[in-house]
Amino acid sequence: MESPRVGVPALGKTKSRGLSYPGPDFVFGTATTVQDGGVPEAISSWHTHTMSTRNREAERDFIALNQEGVKSGLVTAKELHKYHATHDIRRQPLTKEGFHRSAPARIPPDASFGITNRPSTPISELMEYKYAQKWLEEQQAKDKILQAHRHKKAQLGRIQDTRTTMLRKSYPLPEAPSMWKMPRFQQVGPALDTFRDPEARKKAMNAHHSESASRRGILGQGTYTVD
Repeated sequence: MESPRVGVPALGKTKSRGLSYPGPDFVFGTATTVQDGGVPEAISSWHTHTMSTRNREAERDFIALNQEGVKSGLVTAKELHKYHATHDIRRQPLTKEGFHRSAPARIPPDASFGITNRPSTPISELMEYKYAQKWLEEQQAKDKILQAHRHKKAQLGRIQDTRTTMLRKSYPLPEAPSMWKMPRFQQVGPALDTFRDPEARKKAMNAHHSESASRRGILGQGTYTVD
C-alpha cells in the first residue's frame, strides 16, 4: 500500500525553506537608548579615572618584614615565614600628591644623546700600507726582546749536556731476562736472522747498549735526546 500524501507536489521545482521578508519599513537590530554627544562631547569633556584612597587597606610591606627578620637573626625561608605570621608591617597609604610624578630634570640645550661616532680612519695611511708596517715593526721589537731574554737565560743557566757527556755519565742498561719458552722449543733457533754472522750481531748489540742512554724510549731505541 502506498503511504498517504499531503498536498500536491509540484514537479521540477525546489521547495523554498526561507522565511518571509517583514517589509521595507522593518529595521533589524536593537534600538539604542543612550543619548550622548558623540565624539565632540567626548573630546571636550574628557573624564579621567582617579584612584580612591578611602576605605582601602594598606598592603603589607614584605621588604621591611624581611629586613626586620634578618636583624633578629632569621635567615632561612622557614624562619622568615613564621616571622611573617607573627608580625605585621604595613605600607604608608598613598595620597593624591603621591600619584603625581615629579617633573623630569631640565636638560641643557647643548646636550646630545647617543654614542659618539668613531674617528674616521685616515685613508692616506691605508693607501700607504702604514698599519702593516707598524705591525711588522712591533713584531720585530717583540722578537728582539724575546731573543735577548733567551740568550740571557742560557748564559745564566747550567752548561748544556752533549752526547759525549751523557754517554760518560750513563750506565749501560741491564740485559732483560730471556723470555720463557717451552722445553720442546728451547733448542730451536730463530727462523730469520738478518745479521751476516754472529760477530756482526754482537757488535751491533754492543753499539746499541752503549748509545741507549742518549736515545729516547724505554729500551733506548728512539731518536737522540741531544741534537
